Amino acid sequence: MSRSRLGDILLRQQRITREQLDQVVRESKLNGDTLTSQLVKQDIFTEEQLVAFVARSFGCPVVDLDKVEVDPEASKVPFDILRKNVILPLRQEGNMLKLAVADPYDINALDEIAFISGKQIDLVIAAESDLIKKLDALSGTESHLQDVMADLGAMDVHVVEEIEEDVDELSLSAKTEAAPVVRLINLILLDAIKRGASDIHLEPYEKVLRVRYRIDGVLHEIMRPRMNMRDAMISRLKILARLDISERRIPQDGRIKLRLSRAKTVDFRVSVLPTLFGEKVVLRLLDPSSLQLDMTKLGYSPQALGWLKETISRPYGMVLVTGPTGSGKTVSLYSAVAELNQPGVNICTAEDPVEFNFMGINQVNVKPDIGLDFPASLRSFLRQDPDIILIGEIRDYDTAAIGIKAALTGHLVLATLHTNDAPSTMTRLVNMGVESFLVGSAVNLVSAQRLARRICADCKTEMEIPASALLEAGVPEGEVASYRPMHGTGCPTCSGTGYKGRTGIYQVMPVFDEIREAVYTGENSDRINEIAVRMGVKTLRMEALEKVKAGEITLEECLRVTVAG
Repeated sequence: MSRSRLGDILLRQQRITREQLDQVVRESKLNGDTLTSQLVKQDIFTEEQLVAFVARSFGCPVVDLDKVEVDPEASKVPFDILRKNVILPLRQEGNMLKLAVADPYDINALDEIAFISGKQIDLVIAAESDLIKKLDALSGTESHLQDVMADLGAMDVHVVEEIEEDVDELSLSAKTEAAPVVRLINLILLDAIKRGASDIHLEPYEKVLRVRYRIDGVLHEIMRPRMNMRDAMISRLKILARLDISERRIPQDGRIKLRLSRAKTVDFRVSVLPTLFGEKVVLRLLDPSSLQLDMTKLGYSPQALGWLKETISRPYGMVLVTGPTGSGKTVSLYSAVAELNQPGVNICTAEDPVEFNFMGINQVNVKPDIGLDFPASLRSFLRQDPDIILIGEIRDYDTAAIGIKAALTGHLVLATLHTNDAPSTMTRLVNMGVESFLVGSAVNLVSAQRLARRICADCKTEMEIPASALLEAGVPEGEVASYRPMHGTGCPTCSGTGYKGRTGIYQVMPVFDEIREAVYTGENSDRINEIAVRMGVKTLRMEALEKVKAGEITLEECLRVTVAG
């Protein structure tokens, strides 16, 4: 294993014992730390001693990062790879990329960076703590988070007893009101909003407490608070979400409303889940100001948008939006409802949960534990004289049957479903137990979708990709020459990732007469897909490749979010 080569050298030169090395390697694997970090944490070396030893044994100079100017555009390497391996690109000179590293013996990491950058590597040695500070500064990590961490002395918080029955609720509640814990939680929430995160994850492991943000669909580690802060931080979030802080055995759900100014509030949907080493908390950010309800700006192609608008303008029938969790289905439905929201229209929605509220729309938050589930809500809707019904998710036969009945009796029904693509949605409803002639008659259009990361506009540049890679991805041979794939080199705007924001990829399939006939006769999804493509419907991969051609997304992102078909 390449990461242990430094340990082998220390062992051969008798600078460390076998027992110490085994302990350091074990702890680094357990905590996800580097070997150099663990050597310092366990007081085997000071950081200065370790830097001097590594520089001398590898034959590289030591650099003081405070006295070196770092070129943020020196490397094409994604920031998460640099941060994971604690490697800082300093500058590029011709075909040579100068890197500052703490462990030059980590050959796998250096080979990966050499391959991605396409450059030869020149190394200098720096202290790992200095490298992390520089990387955090380049990524835009707010120093105030670290400042608050520094303010939290050992006496500020204490570990609550592991035995649930012995939890002192009053004592724990008091600790969560301690200024440092309150400040840290507030700053995490504000920092997530500033970065445009969609989710915050607070994750306890055996010896590590980790905070991660999901930004543009990808999780990024932000900080690792001390383990003795775990219970106080989690309890503070529970108090804000009006949850029971003494209950740690079962999942809990709540909401936090954070008012940033008189005109701006952000909701956080809070989910608490008991895990092996404590409770994991996930907060979903719901920012009404960031909600994009203009259908023309969601990423639909002109043809797909035309089909969708024409279908939702009909007075009855069913429109289904499908895709995995986090693919933007709710936003697509809300944008359609916003377009239809007129004073003369009665719109009712059943959602679990209601994420955003809208004037002029009657929204019901389903609560299965008291009998208010989707079928019960829909039965009540049909007695409320609705014109348009939105179903948050079709999960079972009862919900599907009532929705289709409503679509066949003069109502426009919008709903979501979990399937891989548009054609398989038709067969999924049949497999739920709905008669095929009802599915074929009721469903007017299906839209399958994914979300892909946009290339950062500030560091977008053309890149060379072999023609064979484009052909393998599905580009027709005659069109390969017209492709000029782009990628982001990484800059302060995108925190070095090369991506900023997301765009939708949509397979919009109107249910043409031939498709209805195929559903009536029980054809499988492959056959329905063949008919749809022949009628001009583009698959998700075809739509994604169009966005690669237009320079909106990378080929890598296209392959990540879609499959050939």
